[in-house]
Amino acid sequence: MGEPRSGPDARLAEAALTMALRVETGFPGGNAAVVAVGVHDGVPEVAFTPDPHGGPECLWFFLRIVRDGGDPKAGDPVRLALKHPENVLGGSCPEKLRPVVRASRLEWERLPEGRREVLADGRARMVWMVPAPADALEVALCYPYGQADLAELIRETRGYWRVATIGVSQGGRGLARLSNDPGTPGSTRPGFYLIARQHSGETTGSWVLDGFLRWVAAHSERAPLVWAVPFANIDGVEQGDYGKDNFPYDLNRAWGDPPMRHETVVIQHDLLRWRERCRPELALDFHSPGACEADGVYAFLPDPGKFPIEHREAERWSALVAGALAPEFAAKEAEQVAYYTSRWNTPNFTTHCFEKLQVPALTVETPYALCGSVLMTRELYRQVGARIAAAVCRAVLEGGG
Repeated sequence: MGEPRSGPDARLAEAALTMALRVETGFPGGNAAVVAVGVHDGVPEVAFTPDPHGGPECLWFFLRIVRDGGDPKAGDPVRLALKHPENVLGGSCPEKLRPVVRASRLEWERLPEGRREVLADGRARMVWMVPAPADALEVALCYPYGQADLAELIRETRGYWRVATIGVSQGGRGLARLSNDPGTPGSTRPGFYLIARQHSGETTGSWVLDGFLRWVAAHSERAPLVWAVPFANIDGVEQGDYGKDNFPYDLNRAWGDPPMRHETVVIQHDLLRWRERCRPELALDFHSPGACEADGVYAFLPDPGKFPIEHREAERWSALVAGALAPEFAAKEAEQVAYYTSRWNTPNFTTHCFEKLQVPALTVETPYALCGSVLMTRELYRQVGARIAAAVCRAVLEGGG
């Protein structure tokens, strides 16, 4: 970029670089806080941190860097600086964070491994160098998944999935459910109930669900009855919330009696309809783990001390899932029990399913970036979902479920 300048000329140059870029978050899923556009060693820099949106945890970020003209020239570098990585959930090893970027609404790409910078007072930041945007550059923790992606799924499966509104969110947004059939009361057809985005920023769950649903559509001739809620926390998805332990109540901790979220009420009623119209086999809840977890996909099982029978049943299903995902995607510890302390010691989706409905249930956790040495892409997330679908569907159709 030439010799560094000093004095008034340098200040004018830095002002031009700064004014050339601005940051937007006012779109579905947008999230960034304390955004600062400046210059670092002569290179334009956009620094930010995830916005907790009123909750105790932050992780999800999604921002758009817009070029208003002038410097920087297209192709020159821009620094992305993630501030305070230690404050994000699971941010103890931020070198494993591999955000995604998309220039001018082209294809999303993973960033290379970032560089940790430590300031004089001990604060840290993660830095990536990217080409300056020709007009706009979008940056996100992981591949976003929103309404347009769901519409693409429905279109590309040629209308196989029926969309129904089963109620509204606490914010008054319609809560959609997909199904491959309405089912018949008293039917013995095997059935699965699927849910994603209880924690609204956990987009890997959506991509895995997407792959599951695509596999079912492609093998429709003998498919079980499948109902799915793709955006359980639709308010958080649209608002750009991370959604873990957020106030007034984490959706996945709101499954007590009485329920503490309206979305929970809505989905509980739908679960009852589903159970009446099939032979219920399994409920699956798709999530993402902490920011830097990179061992692979794993499932949370019921506490064997409290629920020994339910644990054994879930263990059978999780072993099936782990076998389908090994060796590329499954974590070495593919079956885990959540002994950590939650802010609410109340039932979640899976405990509601096996306690109130007598239906086995698993929470499936898929990392944001890495499954061991495998750097995850959208197609690989879909492959995870397709493998899970193939394993559980074949099990119930061939008498193994």
